[in-house]
Order: sequence, then structure tokens, then C-alpha cells
Amino acid sequence: MITKREEKVKKIVLSGGGTGGSVSPLLAVAKELERCKGNNNYKFFWLGTYKGLEKEMVKKAGIKFRAICSGKLRRYFSFKNFIDPFFIIIGFFQAIAILIIWRPNLVMSAGSFISVPVAWAAWILCVPILVHQQDVRPGLANKLIAPFARIITVTFKESLKDYGKKAVWTGNPAQLSITNYQLSIKEIFDKFNLKIGLPIVLVVGGGTGAMAINELVWQNLDELTKFCQVIHICGKNKKTQKHKNTKTNYYLFDFLEPKKMAEVLQIADVAVSRCGLGLLTELSYLGKPAILIPIPDTHQEDNAQIFKAKEAAIVLSQNKLISKELAGNIKKLLDDEALRSKLRNNIRNVIKRGANKEIVNIIKRITHNV
Repeated sequence: MITKREEKVKKIVLSGGGTGGSVSPLLAVAKELERCKGNNNYKFFWLGTYKGLEKEMVKKAGIKFRAICSGKLRRYFSFKNFIDPFFIIIGFFQAIAILIIWRPNLVMSAGSFISVPVAWAAWILCVPILVHQQDVRPGLANKLIAPFARIITVTFKESLKDYGKKAVWTGNPAQLSITNYQLSIKEIFDKFNLKIGLPIVLVVGGGTGAMAINELVWQNLDELTKFCQVIHICGKNKKTQKHKNTKTNYYLFDFLEPKKMAEVLQIADVAVSRCGLGLLTELSYLGKPAILIPIPDTHQEDNAQIFKAKEAAIVLSQNKLISKELAGNIKKLLDDEALRSKLRNNIRNVIKRGANKEIVNIIKRITHNV
């Protein structure tokens, strides 16, 4: 039997934020580490942004949170490009001080600019760095961190070439789809006041919401609610008085905590989504037929192309999408069982499974002698 004195305490700094995209995989890994910690006892500390979504998500997971300054290096002209480097420098020295005091065994990030000064500080202090690359296209933040990282785990095999010998193909950690459901399907229906027998369409515009998708849904509500129930997660501060839950078969939320999100994912017949890898991973694990609308001219289009090429989802261009086409595509998918079955089978094979355990094993190897 391992006594408390024999347990080894491993300290891990997690860094990410601004949106939920860089947060979910880290929370999934932290949860997996706690589940299979063995002889080690893990302590986590999160360094994030002042105004991002991550603070609430991290605190609900029971992880200590600290905000530091950060900037963003934009690839287009903005006066903020002259100011933000100073915030990055401030964040770097804040991170240096925190890491000296806390003395972590590892720093891990999954993208986002808040992680850049943290990773640079970790390298100066000889703390091992693990980076996870979610999207198929490497982001600028991860490009800036990669030279200093010990290992870079990637979601897609196609990303191995971007990072050379440091890269390990693991897939993307899942947080919601591996939840142990305590409620039956009927209990979930009752909890959300849903009708059994009428298809459910889940619409998610990403962690901060997507007004383009919100507007498309609101423009099509009269038609959509004739043939399905719509669970619409519109993003914080995107809900308006005009579009509150006043229509039959329409359920509007600005945000759902992970447990409730896992429940609605479980019962959804079709999902309409942006192309952030967090939700795409959950849809892949659950085998959910999906309609994807990537943010134009971003890495999300590359993510969507992977799913389209493997015939794993219907991909629509936001720039070319006419309002009534959204309802038409949803109805077509709900009416075509053969198409839904094809998408279900194909989407399950897009994201490599087992990332949670594989990344945990990598972390254990890195921190074994640290």
C-alpha cells in the first residue's frame, strides 16, 4: 500500500484561454490524469486571460486559476499590434514569477496566445513543455512555442510534417463524449422539456457564439420548428430579448456547462456547428451526423475540408449560404436515414481515439524524473 509520504506530487501548469477551444482538451487531460494517477498525486494551476471563458470553466473543474497579461500578434494591420507586445512582455515576467514560486514539473498548452509568454518563461526556467496541436493548420501561437517544446501532440496525422521529430500523433482529447451518463435518455428529455418522437437539432456556434449562425437560425425558426426541436447555444451575451424561449420546439441557451452539454450531445439527431476541434472531436466520438459551417478564411476551413474529404459531414460555406438553405439542408438530412447512417459511420473514423490516455502516458514519461 502506498502511504501519503510515498506519493509523489507532480505539479502541472496548464495554459490556454480566450475561447473554450484551447481549454477543453486540457481539462480532459487533467481529468484523465486524476482518474489514473497511480502512485502520483497531481496538482494543477491554470494561467489564463482576464476576460476569456476559461476562468469559469477551470474553476468548475476545481483547478486554481490565475490571469496574466497577454497580447496577440495579428497578421493584419491593427494599432493594437503596436501595444500588445508590451502586454506579452508583462505576461512573460508574470509567468516567470509564478513558475519560480510554484515550481511545476510540466507546462502544457493547446494553443492560444496566453500560452506564449508562459511557455517562454518555462523554457527559461528549464521546465519541460508539452504542446497539443488541435487544428490541422498550425496556429501562430503554437509555431512560436514549438521550438521550445519537448513534445508536440497532434490531432491529425497530416500535422506530423509541421513539427518533425517532436510530433506524436495522438488524436484530440475528448471531454464530453466519454462522460458516464447518470440519466437515461428519457430523463434527459424530461430535464429539457423535450418531446419524444420529434427530431432534435443541436446548433452550436462555438464557445463565444457565432452571430452569423445565430441569425441563420432565427431567420429559419418558423420553418425549422415545424419538423424538429432546436436546441440553440448562441454564446454568452448573444441572446436578445426578441429571441428568448417564446417559440414552441425552440430551446435557447447562451452557454451550457459540460455536464448539460454532454447530455444534449447524447440525444441530438443532427448537429449544426462551427469547426473548432473541441466540438468536432465530441461529434466524432459519438458518431453524430453534422452540418459544418466554418468561419470563413480561417483554420476552420482546413478542419472542415478534412471532414468533407472523408464524407464525414455536410460542409456549407457561410459566404455562399442563403438563409433558407439552412433549414433545407437540415430537413434533407433528417429525412434521409441512409445519408445520416453514412455520416455517422464516417465521422467516427476522422479523429483518432484514445488521445486522453496516450497524452497522459506521455506526461508521465516526461515528469517521471523531473
